[in-house]
This record gives sequence, C-alpha cells and structure tokens, in this order.
Amino acid sequence: MRISRKNIKFRYQGFKIDAMGNSWVCFAPKEEVGFTGEPSKRFPNSSRKARTSSSPSKNKGKLDEDAFIQQQAIAAALLFRHHQQNGSLSLSRSTSLVFPSSPGPKKLSKSSSSRQRSRFDSLIQPHQLVIDKDPNVDALETNHFVLVHGGGFGAWCWYKIMTLLEEGGYRVDAVDLTGAGIHSFDTNSIASLAQYVKPLTDFLEKLGDGEKVILAGHDFGGACISYAMELFPSKISKAIFIAAAMLSSGQSTLDMFSQQAASNDLMRQAQIFLYANGKDQAPTAIDLDKTLVKDLLFNQSPAKDITLALVSMRPIPLAPVMEKLSLSDEDYGSVQRFYIVTQEDCAIPVSLQESMIEINPPEQVFWLKGSDHAPFFSRPQSLHKVLVEIAQIPSKQV
Repeated sequence: MRISRKNIKFRYQGFKIDAMGNSWVCFAPKEEVGFTGEPSKRFPNSSRKARTSSSPSKNKGKLDEDAFIQQQAIAAALLFRHHQQNGSLSLSRSTSLVFPSSPGPKKLSKSSSSRQRSRFDSLIQPHQLVIDKDPNVDALETNHFVLVHGGGFGAWCWYKIMTLLEEGGYRVDAVDLTGAGIHSFDTNSIASLAQYVKPLTDFLEKLGDGEKVILAGHDFGGACISYAMELFPSKISKAIFIAAAMLSSGQSTLDMFSQQAASNDLMRQAQIFLYANGKDQAPTAIDLDKTLVKDLLFNQSPAKDITLALVSMRPIPLAPVMEKLSLSDEDYGSVQRFYIVTQEDCAIPVSLQESMIEINPPEQVFWLKGSDHAPFFSRPQSLHKVLVEIAQIPSKQV
C-alpha cells in the first residue's frame, strides 16, 4: 500500500500534524490514549462490543480501523524522519512536549536538574583534586627534594608526600638506606653509620656540578642527613628535620634517646634487641613489637597506612645508632636547617624535640598539630604545605 505523505494528516493526543511537517497546531485533546489495549472512542466501530462481533460488516469496520491506525503510525514515522533529516526537530529532556512559537528550530535550555549525577561525585573532596603546579617552583634555587626515612622505615613511607610534591612541579627522590626498604643487605651486618648512609652519599656524589637538593630526614634519618651535610655542604640547599634526631657534634642518636628513655615506658616496652652474633655478644639490631607499634608510632595514622608499615618495616641497625657524629660549623653549620615538630608524637615526645631545638637551634621551627611520629601518614597535606613553604624561603647568602 502506497501512502502519499502530502495528503496524510492525523491527530495524536490532541495535536494535528501534516506529514510534511509544515504546520503544528495545538488544540485541547478530547480523550487521552490509554494502554489498555482498547481502541480510541474517537473512531467508528471502536466499542468493545464491535471488536467481539462476528458480523461481516463490523469485521470490515475493524479492518478499516486497523488500516487507519497503521496509516497514522506510518505517517508519524515519516514525519519524525523528515524532521531529523532537516534538523528541525529539537528534543527536550523534559517529559512535557515543547512546541516552537516561531518557525525554525528552537534551542532548548538545559536545566541543571537534568544532569545525571556521576557515581564519583560524592567521593571527590576538594583536597583530593590535582594540585596545580606551584608558579614559583622554577624560580627556586632548587626544586629537588631528597627524602630520607627513619629507623625501620624505607622509601615506601613517603608515597603520599612524593605524590603531592610531584603534582606541584617538584622533583623528588626517596632513598632506601642500607638494609632498609627493598635494599637486600642484612641489617644485622651493618657496622657503621657510613655504611648505613652509603645509598644517600652515593646519590649526592653523583649530582652534577652546581646542582643542589633539599634534604629532608625523619627520625633516625636526621642523623643520616647531618652526616651528609658534613660531607656535601655545597650540594645541599636546605636541611629539614622532621621529628628527627638533630644532634650536636660528639653526640649519638642513642645519647639523644637516652635522655628520656626512663620516662618513655612505651618505647622501652616496644624495643626488641636482636643478637645475630649470639646472646653472649652485643646486640646487632633493634626491632619493634608489632602489638605496640601502633600506639608508639601511629597513634593518629590511618589503618591502611599502619597495615602497610607493619608488613614493610625492618629492624634498625644498632651500630649506626650508637655512633657519635663529628660535625663542623664550616660544613654542617653552613647549611640552612629547619625543624618540624610533631605534636602528638609518642616515640620522640615534644619535650625531647624542644630540647634538641634549644641546644642546636635551627633557622626556623614549624609545628604540625595533630601529627603522630609519622606525619607522612597522619598529616600528609600539612607536611607537604610546610615542605613547600621551606623550599620557598630565600637561601642564605654565603
């Protein structure tokens, strides 16, 4: 059956439309079309009785009605296709129909309520957005950080800080000292501080002429960066001690910890001495009781970071901890020093940190409120902010 689009007109839910789409006329609908399966009462022979009648004339009327409905469907399809091809059909996200008040397509406004919420919307927090590159980073004397872990830790502990600094445009390296992190050397066989710090001193030695870095040391890493400052003062722009052993010349890390060992019961209870050479010989390393390490080191840290630490920490070599440093004003003293105090620290209490600051004053002191002994876990955003602030402090003129 051929149907001329030019002559087909139909009414659907109160709208009269010709198949060429030349006029859209709105008028009040007489009846709504339901989904009961019954035909509309607007057409002849549309009663339920007529549908069930066996009369030939009534059956013929049903066929005429079915043919007419089919023609309407075909006409509607042709109309829709015509407007699609000519770009004159605008679809609204609204469930109500929109008719243009003037010829031509009408641009429909997009309601904000029509946007489907992403499944990630509720998960994104402002502080998790990508950090813009620091506009001053390229103007600094150096934008290169070298991060040195504390006793028992490894380069892995800096993963949050490394990410934040790198997103800000800084260069970052974190080293595994001998026998720490993924370094394969046996911790019990480390006989000196020089041996323990060798990965750091090797790194500094390979720096190009005139190249400088900012050293940041945590915990026992403070003694390690002090040793490096004495050897390579011209390659270190600034030194940052983060809840770290900031020693005076002639002092060892063990001396520093001994100042409050008697009052720090938790520290004494958590320490486990290892005797790789036999019980009749001096201890070779110190391990920590895993059942107490949370309260000692991570009392403010997230559970997932504590889990990471418990499976990653290694014993602390004892010989480097007992070694006294020899530091000079000409070398070690020529490097700008900064100290970051962790205020909820149970391993190196605030009183001990303040004592080191008073005896060996740095250029400036920063306080991390609410931080335990591992600020890279408990307060990474705050620690990152302080590190960037220190990096931007003008270098001391020599």
